[in-house]
Amino acid sequence: MAIAKAPHRLALRTRGVHHLVFNTDDMKTTLDFYRGVLGMRLIHAVRVPPGVSRGNPPFENLRHYFLDMGNDSTLAFFELPKGATGTADRDTVAAMQHCAFAVSDEAAHAVMDRLTARGIAYAGPLVPMDGVLSVYFFDPNGIRLELCWRPIDREGGVAVIESCRQSRAEALAELRTLDADPAWLDEVTSAFVD
Repeated sequence: MAIAKAPHRLALRTRGVHHLVFNTDDMKTTLDFYRGVLGMRLIHAVRVPPGVSRGNPPFENLRHYFLDMGNDSTLAFFELPKGATGTADRDTVAAMQHCAFAVSDEAAHAVMDRLTARGIAYAGPLVPMDGVLSVYFFDPNGIRLELCWRPIDREGGVAVIESCRQSRAEALAELRTLDADPAWLDEVTSAFVD
């Protein structure tokens, strides 16, 4: 008979992946694939404000779009300038941009305390979108990690999708910089509820 081990007292209790972030150099094609082929809904379309340093790629004013990938988790993309970087080998270790974990307010502060105690630099807490806080740091392998939470969440649910969702008008303001075709704009924002 196996005996269950007690959880380690320092174990980070994530609630799953808040978002995974990948890079693209063609956001429209990426949206068309993830929406049209995989059926993911676009829920947030913004540009990273110039001068904001939160662990983003070293470019200003990048498009940063989020898709609902189900189970209260999101998939996001940064649109890097065409030709600005080489094409990553998908089999290369640490080729993903970053991984964000959904955590409680209490867990985020506990991790920040441990990072500080170990002399590990981090950026944040920063506000990547209304009502959400994030802390960015690197693991020993150079993999960028993020803790993402809403300060109002203690031990309750994180509600990732609801915390990321924006209005259709907000999304359209950004999407029109990508493509002005009304039919495409209607299709890509069909999941938005105003």
